[in-house]
Amino acid sequence: MPFEQLQLKNQLCHRLYMASNSIARAYREPLTAINLTYPQYVVMMALWEKDKITIAELIDKTAIDGGALTQILKKMTDKNLLEVIKDKHDKRKRLIKLTENGQALKLKAIDIPSKIRCKFNSIDAEQAQQLMSILDLVVKDLNKPE
Repeated sequence: MPFEQLQLKNQLCHRLYMASNSIARAYREPLTAINLTYPQYVVMMALWEKDKITIAELIDKTAIDGGALTQILKKMTDKNLLEVIKDKHDKRKRLIKLTENGQALKLKAIDIPSKIRCKFNSIDAEQAQQLMSILDLVVKDLNKPE
């Protein structure tokens, strides 16, 4: 068949798209149990690593677009998981701080990574690490300024 380069089976990006959708489906059930969407879960993981960070730091850490992050933070504030406060030293900056509910949610989420990891029956820990390294390169290359 001519135009082999246009066949889906030859597309790296389509495989990444399918993998992304599959991962989103895998996370749906455990995240629904703790009333979070995947982007909200990413925000929570960043804040569980380091609480009380600026919005700019959160954008850097999560790679979530600023406009989308604003909406996510609003919904999470409404759920009483975090609060947005003014920085004492610079009133222009806003800090994101977990509430007690947000901190407590960490215990409910503790086993989610292992639940997802066990769904990867066909790859071992070394392959998983290689995959993460390769995906880091993909993201780096695609985010390079031209």
